[in-house]
Amino acid sequence: MKKILIVDDQYGIRVLLNEVLKKDGFEIFQSANGERALELVEEENPDLMLLDIRIPGMDGLEIMKEMKKRGTDTGVKIILMTAFGEEQMMLEAKELGITDHCAKPFDISTIREKVKFHLDP
Repeated sequence: MKKILIVDDQYGIRVLLNEVLKKDGFEIFQSANGERALELVEEENPDLMLLDIRIPGMDGLEIMKEMKKRGTDTGVKIILMTAFGEEQMMLEAKELGITDHCAKPFDISTIREKVKFHLDP
């Protein structure tokens, strides 16, 4: 079973993504902050991470940089969730190796399609 880590400080978004992706047959882990996200990456070795770029404390780019520093970024596909107007952060995220991105607010079917596309062989 493929593992997905959802990293978003908004509880409602985590719950929605959890429900939908569990029904699609994925094992789901959730984090509301960067420190816990980094722990889960090391403990669970997810196949894919849905990562919000704006998280209080440690944002998505900082999480990605820390993963690179720790060597835990290999093999993890990252779909970055961004709000409109964060083009500069997106450029940096691409340099850090994101797999894909999705604008917020997102259509849940778009997220499902992207996840399936990147996780199905």
